[in-house]
Amino acid sequence: MKIKLARLLAAAVVLLALAFPVTTPANPPEHHPEIRQAIAALRRAKEHMEHSDHDFGGHRVEAIRATDEAIRQLEACLQYDRH
Repeated sequence: MKIKLARLLAAAVVLLALAFPVTTPANPPEHHPEIRQAIAALRRAKEHMEHSDHDFGGHRVEAIRATDEAIRQLEACLQYDRH
């Protein structure tokens, strides 16, 4: 009798497991989309400065350096968040 009950319980568990399949979202939510957008915007700004005919009042070189540093810091933030 106990074996029959155990088999019936096991069958019920299997049927319930099959009745409610576990699914994962096709596109998991993106972490920190604002930071990722900021990195993309900084990369576009850097590209613009690098190919511009202007020196932006002598600030272009330093602005490109600062942009590189900002990108590096934001990427480090994202890496640190993964741990």
